Amino acid sequence: MPKMKTHKGTAKRYRKTGSGKWVRPKAWRGHHLEIKSSRRTRRYAGMAEASDTHRSALERLMPYAGKAK
Repeated sequence: MPKMKTHKGTAKRYRKTGSGKWVRPKAWRGHHLEIKSSRRTRRYAGMAEASDTHRSALERLMPYAGKAK
């Protein structure tokens, strides 16, 4: 059976923590930051935990995430 390929678009957006949780960057931080308040842009900073609904899809798209190399 051939190796499975990592979905590169997903790999750039998601990562797995040491405890096995999936995290993603928060949305709405991309551009037009001048018109957004400081309070609003602070709220978008950092990472958020991905929903459990997406866990099986993420495991399929990134089969080698979080595994020892």
